[in-house]
Amino acid sequence: MKRFVGMVMLLATFGTAVNLAGQAAAQKGSGAAAALPVIVFETAKGTFEVEMYPSEAPKSVAHILALVRRNFYNGLRVHRVVPGFVTQFGDPQTRDMTLRDRWGSGGSGRSIGVAEMSPKRTHKLGTVALAHSGDPKGGDSQIYICVNSDPGRYAPMNGNYAVIGQVISGMSVVQKLQETDVIRRATVKEPGRGAK
Repeated sequence: MKRFVGMVMLLATFGTAVNLAGQAAAQKGSGAAAALPVIVFETAKGTFEVEMYPSEAPKSVAHILALVRRNFYNGLRVHRVVPGFVTQFGDPQTRDMTLRDRWGSGGSGRSIGVAEMSPKRTHKLGTVALAHSGDPKGGDSQIYICVNSDPGRYAPMNGNYAVIGQVISGMSVVQKLQETDVIRRATVKEPGRGAK
């Protein structure tokens, strides 16, 4: 009888371990993408979502997420569109049409102070990266999105600009954006929760 009870306990323990291992594997398999923060950008032309890369660019991503949570991007205009190359926004001066000749020169006033380039993340269609005026450590609030499907177009940018995310939905919206289009609202969709 003791041997039978021992065998039942062993099988029960083994079954529980197998079940937990299966659950952990399932969570790990689906959790990698789900665990990353996503920024939802709403425009007049539609919505697009950007999955952020905090592992590769922790300070840069934290800076951009903090700006989104402060509603920094709400009401900003797209100030640069280079067809077949990039769409760029993030200058608070774009709220004022009379300052249009200065668009692209402003930011939040707080540069990130580090250059977080990762060989793991290169430029391709939908890549989101930090713009800067020559020094990668000077990146701040301005971000650009790659709109060309030819990664060779972006080869000179790899290693010179911090890639902070990737468009995961709404790329067709990004490709329709033009200069002066407004970013109506930006929110952070926390892992496991909705947008905030």
